[in-house]
Amino acid sequence: MAKGGKQKTHKASSKVFKKKKNGTLTYKLSNGNHKTNKDSAKQVRQRRTKGVLSKGEADRIKSVI
Repeated sequence: MAKGGKQKTHKASSKVFKKKKNGTLTYKLSNGNHKTNKDSAKQVRQRRTKGVLSKGEADRIKSVI
C-alpha cells in the first residue's frame, strides 16, 4: 500500500516560532538582546513581550512546522 509522503518540518521556522495551545504562533521581537542603553526604557520593555503572527501568516507557517 503506497502512502503519500509526509512534509518535512522546516527546522528554521520551528526554532523561531512557538505554537500556543490556542493555535497562535509567537516569536521573539528583534533588537532586544544587547546595546539597549541607547533606547528608552519603554522601548526595551515593549520588546520583552512576544510578537504574535496574524491569522493568515500563521495558517501558512503551521503547515511547515
